[in-house]
Amino acid sequence: MLRLTVHRDDLLNSRFAVSPLFELDNLLRKLDGHTPSRLPPEWLARLRPVYRELRRTTALPAVQALHGPGWGAGFVSPPPAGLAQTIDDDLAEVRATPLALARSEIARCLRGLPAQPRAVMDVLESPSVVSVVADTLETAWHELVGADWPALRAVCERDVVYRAGLLSRSGWAGALVGLHERVSWHDGEIRVRDMVEQEVDLGGRGMLLVPSVFVWPKLGVYTDAPWPHGLAYPARGTAALLEPESSPAPEALGELLGRSRARLLASLSEPASTTQLATTLRLAPGAVGDHLAVLHRSGLVTKARAGRSVLYRRTPLGDALAATS
Repeated sequence: MLRLTVHRDDLLNSRFAVSPLFELDNLLRKLDGHTPSRLPPEWLARLRPVYRELRRTTALPAVQALHGPGWGAGFVSPPPAGLAQTIDDDLAEVRATPLALARSEIARCLRGLPAQPRAVMDVLESPSVVSVVADTLETAWHELVGADWPALRAVCERDVVYRAGLLSRSGWAGALVGLHERVSWHDGEIRVRDMVEQEVDLGGRGMLLVPSVFVWPKLGVYTDAPWPHGLAYPARGTAALLEPESSPAPEALGELLGRSRARLLASLSEPASTTQLATTLRLAPGAVGDHLAVLHRSGLVTKARAGRSVLYRRTPLGDALAATS
């Protein structure tokens, strides 16, 4: 079991972030079989042909050689700085990796693995390995993730709103409830089951908390450089994004409100903005705004400003209506 000792300042210094390359890294692990895919058939049917072509025409096999079963090269998926992280930010970090550090991490990844094909080793032993890896990641990002990133980001941002509210109201005990079945809070410690016995003192530096779609249903735990101490965990709402047919608009509620308004009301179990709802439900923002206005006038949702966004949430009446439909 991993035990993370938490101090008073750790709550203040913890932060949430999203990571485009972390999502790509986890998607590639699913497509190459390193982790259970749990991707619905329509996603696999769409992504697998693209993935196979990338493996044939790019240096992707060399990048994937850096995906160890329990550890991967840190420079391939650098720690994100915050919620505004972009793919350009991530790729700039990769390209800034010192060659000596890259070579050290590559050697650690390859240690104990079967011999790699010559074409893979030619890339990994090249003096331009960092730029080749970065260029390959950029191509893979645009081909596999880029079109879906607004929806993925929206799911992660909704999770942050929910989880940050728990953290501010109830501290660590509240924020960790439901984060992952292996994570729990006990008397000043964050505990993670099914890991090598280890004790880590956060020392007031806080935690980096990264909600993720493609880490689902796994859990990422970071205690080694270059990542700060952190947890990457399944974002709430992931199943609804990947398998939208599993959460259709309730039939009776749809008959009462109309299908789109019923879907909106059903999806507001946590607060969300118009943009987040439009992106995750694949609806036009203008239509979402119009439907939310009707739901608001009907007393089924409330709205409140949070930073630069206006967040909608169900009222008790909206909760009752959604629960009985």
